[in-house]
Amino acid sequence: MSRRAILIAGTHSGSGKTTVTLGMMAALKKLGHSLVPFKCGPDFIDPSLHRLVTGSTSRNLDLWMMGESFTKECFLRHADDCDIAVVEGVMGMFDGGPASSAALAKALGIPLILVLDVRSAAESGAAVLKGFETLDPDIKPQGVILNMVGSSRHYHLVRTAIEKYCRAEVLGYLPRTLDFSIPSRHLGLHMGEESPITADKIDALAHSIIEHIDMDRLLTIANISDSSGQPLEPHTLSVVPKVRLGVARDKAFCFYYEDNFDLLRKAGAEICFFSPLEDAHLPDGIDAIYLGGGYPELYGEVLSRNHSLLQEISTWAEDGKPIYAECGGFMYLTRGITDLDTNFHELAGVFPTQAAMQTKRASLGYREITTRTPSFFGPAGTVLRGHEFHYSNIEPLSDSSECVYNLDNGATEGYRYKNTLGGYMHLHFGFNPEAARNFIHFCSSAKKE
Repeated sequence: MSRRAILIAGTHSGSGKTTVTLGMMAALKKLGHSLVPFKCGPDFIDPSLHRLVTGSTSRNLDLWMMGESFTKECFLRHADDCDIAVVEGVMGMFDGGPASSAALAKALGIPLILVLDVRSAAESGAAVLKGFETLDPDIKPQGVILNMVGSSRHYHLVRTAIEKYCRAEVLGYLPRTLDFSIPSRHLGLHMGEESPITADKIDALAHSIIEHIDMDRLLTIANISDSSGQPLEPHTLSVVPKVRLGVARDKAFCFYYEDNFDLLRKAGAEICFFSPLEDAHLPDGIDAIYLGGGYPELYGEVLSRNHSLLQEISTWAEDGKPIYAECGGFMYLTRGITDLDTNFHELAGVFPTQAAMQTKRASLGYREITTRTPSFFGPAGTVLRGHEFHYSNIEPLSDSSECVYNLDNGATEGYRYKNTLGGYMHLHFGFNPEAARNFIHFCSSAKKE
């Protein structure tokens, strides 16, 4: 079968690929095309901005964290539902090795469009592009979009040099005068749920893309063939729920992989969202709790005032009912968080430690986890993959605190108290779907007990 897809990569972080991607999505939508957004890498924030612009769920594609098989299946399944799939790259085109934008485009067989920032260059832009074309003979940009172009003469100089020395087509540009920016903070850009970009700004960006970029040519480049030759089995989630899973989801807890929800539902979970910021009580009839990452440090005062919910969660953990918590969710289960203004916000107190924010990043990177003991993800020796990114540290836990994870960087992590498991890792179950099934099976067994 035939489909259309593009991956928008950058020469480096900050080259403008998010602006171009959001503008491209908005422009395609304005031109009447249905599209499905994707994000290369482990990022939570860009997919939320994709959803803001398109109204559609954006899914992560990460060859290392999710595994090649699951990544391909995810892309093929959801790309079937649209006129064109638009994938936003990560960092620079080759950054990240096996998880890079280049590696993903190669694995999926989709065309690469490179965003080239030329604000301080003219003909030298061709030399930069030439390097990207020759570094790996198996993958090279098929089109290039120039960003931060100062004038028509500037555009002519760069385009002429590229046409002389390079093979990639110049599809157009974005002008330096474009008034478009997204607010940011310590973990990156603001989330789409916070509406950091107005509808008028998105519309103006779409108009600029349509005015300055050859959309017809881009759509021609986007045509690809599915080499698998076999249609995928219908993807249904018509599983009789065995467990009601309460999931914290609001502005404080907003870092989740959509495929994790699908895998949990497929394993027999009915997902019930609740807000630790607004709800005084846990959802009725739930059997387990999932606390994802996010920004509890920004909402510490409000979270701390919600005494009734904090008490319910603390009692839940003390009663040995299952809780799984990641990063911000883990911080929520400590005694509290000290913010950058040195204000301490008392929280659930399940773990005998507290978190403190710092101005410098505490940790960033992919992590492979091997469980040291049996857990609700499976037997000892279960391998999981995920990502770690946080600006807080916790006080050392006592030697009596159990660590469930051995990390591939030599550290131990994943703290357990009764049937509560928490840590800084953001796991993606795509690498090991059996872990999601084991979790739901554990919760179902605990429910019967």
